[in-house]
This record gives sequence, C-alpha cells and structure tokens, in this order.
Amino acid sequence: MIKITKLLVLSAFASVTLLANDNSVIDFEKKRVAQNPNVKVKNIKVFYKKELELKDWNGYILELDATIQDKNMKVKDILFSDGKVIATDLYDITTGKSLKDTVTPTLSDKYYQKSKLIAGNEKAKNKIVVFSDPLCPFCTQYIPEVIDFINKNSDQIALYYYSFPLTHIHQASVPLSKLIDIAKVKNGNDILMKVYTTDWAKYFEPNSTDETIILEAFNKELGLDIKIEELNKKEINSIIEKDIAMGEDVLVSGTPTIYVNGEKDTTREKYKSLGKK
Repeated sequence: MIKITKLLVLSAFASVTLLANDNSVIDFEKKRVAQNPNVKVKNIKVFYKKELELKDWNGYILELDATIQDKNMKVKDILFSDGKVIATDLYDITTGKSLKDTVTPTLSDKYYQKSKLIAGNEKAKNKIVVFSDPLCPFCTQYIPEVIDFINKNSDQIALYYYSFPLTHIHQASVPLSKLIDIAKVKNGNDILMKVYTTDWAKYFEPNSTDETIILEAFNKELGLDIKIEELNKKEINSIIEKDIAMGEDVLVSGTPTIYVNGEKDTTREKYKSLGKK
C-alpha cells in the first residue's frame, strides 16, 4: 500500500511539473510577443506538444488569439523547451536543418475526405495528402508526377488534394483554385492534371486579380463554360477558406507540402516507396 501511495504521489508530481513547464512556455511567449506594439494578445494556448529525440526536450506549437494591426487573427508559433531553458529554434548540428518540421502535427482522419480524393482508392491502406498552389512553379512539376504515379498504383494508394493558394505572391491562384473545385464537380478529377499542365502565363500574371480574364482563360483551355456567378458563390469561397484553414492547422506555409500516411514528408519523395514492389 505504501508503494502504491508513493507511485501516486510521484505521478501527481510529474503531472504538476509538466503543467508548470507548459505554463512557463506560454508566459515566455506572452512576454516575447508583448514587445511588438502592433500585436495585442488575447489568449495563448498549447495547440500541440511533441517529445523530441533530444533528452527532456519538447517542441510546442502555440496558438495565439491576437489582434495584429487592428485585425483579429489566430496564428501559430513554435517554441522548444527542456523545462529549464526555452529556444525559438533548434538545429541539427549535422544537417544544419531546423527541428521545427519535426514538431509538425500528424494528420487526423478528417483530412481523408472523399470530396478531396483526386486519385487512387479511398479504401487503400496508404494515404497521401498534398497542399498545393496551382501557380506554384514547383507544384506544376510535382503534382502531375504524383498523380501519374498514383494512377499507376491506384489500388494501393489514395491521393487527397487541398488548395493552398499563396496569395502573397500568387493572387490569381485563388480564383484558379475555385475554378478547379467547380470543374471537378462537373467534369471529374482529371481536370486537375489539365490545370497543372497548362501554361497560364500566356493569359495572365500570377498576381492578377482580374477574375474575368482568369475565367476566360480557364474556359478556353479546358473547353468549359463556367459563369462568373458560379465563381463567386458563397459555398465555393467557403471550400477554399476551409482548405486553407486545414493547411494552417498543421502549419503548412509553402507548397507543395505532402503528407504520407499522416506524416509530413520534407523530402517529397516517400510516396515512391508505396508503389508495386
């Protein structure tokens, strides 16, 4: 009975210690962010916590509910702590790479929505999720390669696609992403390959905001007749907003970002190991 009591006490003490460490990280972030006069923090919480391979070190994803230049926003930040010190970043001394990618959350089943399946078999054991911008030059090479690979191994892999337009450099990717969703419903998933292999530069600049020109180019290249009214429907805007939110929840910041069986693949090559042996 004495041994059991001691174990309970030690367990409770460990829990309190872990909570204290978490609160120290939150307090540190509050003080750090408070140094910026343009940011007013309403609340900070631990969104995700992951134990690192380094002894006693944890990676924290913090979610900040803040007002930034008079705009209410939810943003995320990553910190590291061993309970004694806090670091804004850690680097692998051998590769020189930041350990922030190792803190990325794994994907939950909510990312395997049937409406997002663009290739393969939804019942397949292996599942790939990709976040992409249709005007990202890396994506225009990468996405067709992935789709082609999955089509050749369709019984073994399911491929899910989420739009993640990089609006700070490709404003035209927003209407283009909306057009993809409209066209997918009308003409099937094959439309995605056509979009990614079309040279849109001959019609408009990546930072164009003229939806009429973008729509005309899309209809011409793909032989469709989508109306401007369809492009601006509330439900279409909502789809893109949800896609972006899904990406932001797992800290997607660039494209293409790919997850293989729930884990972020920084090499972007692991999908090739899922094909026929």
